[in-house]
Amino acid sequence: MQAVILVGGKGTRLRPLTADRPKPIVPIVDRPFLAYALEWVARHGMTDVVLCCGFRSDAVVEAIGDGSRFGVHVTWVFEPEPRGTAGALKMAEEHLQERFVLLNGDVLTDMDLSAQIRAHEATGARATLGLVPVEDPTAYGLVRLDDRDRVTGFLEKPKPEEIDTDLISAGAYVLDRDVLDLIPAGREVSIEREVWPRLVGEGLHGFVHRGAYWMDIGTPQRYVQGVADVLAGRVRSAVVDRLAGGPVHPAADVHATATVAPDALVEAGARVGAGAVIGSGSVVAAHAVVEAGSRLERAILLPGARVAEHAELRECVVGQDATVGAGCRVGDHLILADGALVEAGTQLAGATVATAQA
Repeated sequence: MQAVILVGGKGTRLRPLTADRPKPIVPIVDRPFLAYALEWVARHGMTDVVLCCGFRSDAVVEAIGDGSRFGVHVTWVFEPEPRGTAGALKMAEEHLQERFVLLNGDVLTDMDLSAQIRAHEATGARATLGLVPVEDPTAYGLVRLDDRDRVTGFLEKPKPEEIDTDLISAGAYVLDRDVLDLIPAGREVSIEREVWPRLVGEGLHGFVHRGAYWMDIGTPQRYVQGVADVLAGRVRSAVVDRLAGGPVHPAADVHATATVAPDALVEAGARVGAGAVIGSGSVVAAHAVVEAGSRLERAILLPGARVAEHAELRECVVGQDATVGAGCRVGDHLILADGALVEAGTQLAGATVATAQA
């Protein structure tokens, strides 16, 4: 089986983290976000991967290469301009097999793709949508199924009294090649709005992934949560195996009086000073520095970031080579841009983005 992954998004809600890097290669713990999807499909036996790439494709190609580091072989397809979820797939048509899996590259998940493929084959469907239940259905477009798991319709932006299901599309689809015949070439096409409705009653099924991890990391809040979930092993990934040896890389310099939580990571070349606390869900990336007495809780430091003495960081991201001054307080899912400088004693809260200077 072959996998096609859509990685054309700009990730505007994660700016300034995505100001100079496309969303697919935003770091999640110790590797690019896209690496999780590649390793995920490889675990399900899909080593032939087509990547449909848009914004800053040069940077994505540089980070991923031929895919061999992640257990796959990549074929690249480049959009000349945004073509939408179906338009991008149509551009990959010449590379596609008679049956394949289409994935939205914006989600972090460990859904059982093998089970979804088996269900698709058993029902004789033309397309099988991976579905997940959500606690608050009012925030999503919903998918209705009958008792044979056939899709009977969609409910967009539902009012509370209209809700009769908690299932949403998880961005994972098993497709037969003839679905491509429904997609016009050469223009932007939405698979959700223009293709799925045409397949209702014509071989469109759903497969419900209950108990699987699923999250769109497209906001600062969900990005921080996603990193914490990976570190804690709440989503199956290769990071769990790596952290089995402990949260501190052997080439890191961590003072004997510092504390590092078991579900945190201090990378090679990083330095953590006396009495500092690296709490749960935190990452101190390569060559980042946390000075004496500072405390991190669900705080992510990108490579080369520096936190001076007695600062406190909670639920935030410090960009590459950025500096947080002594005694600062930073929180509320704020993202500091690469190279930003926060002067000593500053308190930053109630914001979501800080650019070059704070």
